[in-house]
Amino acid sequence: MIAMWRKGEFEISTDPSRVNVAAVHAFLAASYWAHGIPLPVVERSISNSICFGIYRGDEQAGFARVITDRATYAYLADVFIFEVFRGQGLSRWLMECIMAHPDLQGLRRWSLLTRDAHGLYQKFGFTALRAADRWMEKHDPEIYATNTIERVPRE
Repeated sequence: MIAMWRKGEFEISTDPSRVNVAAVHAFLAASYWAHGIPLPVVERSISNSICFGIYRGDEQAGFARVITDRATYAYLADVFIFEVFRGQGLSRWLMECIMAHPDLQGLRRWSLLTRDAHGLYQKFGFTALRAADRWMEKHDPEIYATNTIERVPRE
């Protein structure tokens, strides 16, 4: 299901074909959370997520994606607004649209990681982990620097 919202000169769409993959990759490859991420990994992440692109006409203004089973859990990732578009309330509007998406209603748990946007996410009910001692992770922060991440295509 492709969803769409309009506000002034901006539009948010979940149509993955509209995503400017090169622009999203360039931003993510320079970001603190996905530094050096290869283009094929970004392409795969887009094809396996619900993507939310913000556009002014055909120009990409921002992006976010949700990894979900559409029943119980969602992980919010890669949320950003390009610098030239910041200060216009787009990140808040993006979050409003994500939280309103029909496929993301009634989920038991959402999670995300952030270094600097706690205030934004708190407005949408996100809190620090209540039971951090129960969470585990397997994290390889050097994977993009040390692994070609080439996979054999599925048949």
